[in-house]
Amino acid sequence: MTRKEQLQEIEERLKNGVEEYFTSEKYASLLRIMSKFHNYSFNNCILIATQCPQASFVTGYSNWKTSFNRIVKRGEKAIRIIAPCTYTKVNEETGEEEKRIFFRTTSVFDLSQTIQIPNTEEVQFGIEELTGNVPDYERLLNAIIATSTCPVSYTKPKGSVKGYYAPLEKKIVVCEGMSELQTIKTLLHEIAHSLLHNPEEMEERKVRRDTKEVEALYPCFCNVDLLNYFP
Repeated sequence: MTRKEQLQEIEERLKNGVEEYFTSEKYASLLRIMSKFHNYSFNNCILIATQCPQASFVTGYSNWKTSFNRIVKRGEKAIRIIAPCTYTKVNEETGEEEKRIFFRTTSVFDLSQTIQIPNTEEVQFGIEELTGNVPDYERLLNAIIATSTCPVSYTKPKGSVKGYYAPLEKKIVVCEGMSELQTIKTLLHEIAHSLLHNPEEMEERKVRRDTKEVEALYPCFCNVDLLNYFP
């Protein structure tokens, strides 16, 4: 299929999607998609919603592997969206270089279409960094660390990674320099991974790799009783 044919297909899908989502009860679903994909245009939100209504976080095939330690599952169908591209052209009258923009189709995949690469670090993604202070921060931080079955250390930030649990080394690493609120949130998230997704626990419960991030969103699964530290 040529680039022109691909764009025509996308344009037709976009047209049908607009009609469908603005003349039915699916409008709420579109709003949910738009709330999750701040960096995507309205048109691309429509395209994502029509092809993968349950989408929660999308990125390109290679980026899943290089940035998030995940791979696209065999047989998954790509979500086609529109991407702007720039090129430089010399103006024949002035002789000056001018930047031009054209559009092409590109493929992305949703989190639900991927699996974690075995024996790799869990990477948090798709969540904007929290800001703000926490009352009695040091005491709360120490209480949370005391509940961890793995040692906790700090490191300098690397890209968008805020922290990770390393199952083979049995350790938790959190980025330094974050806000108090983000540090607490990240620490609870990684402790959840360490308790729910260590190799022994996963083997016993037969946890699917594509459910781990969902479980770790809820620290209550950790059986962390912080009330004991705050009488």
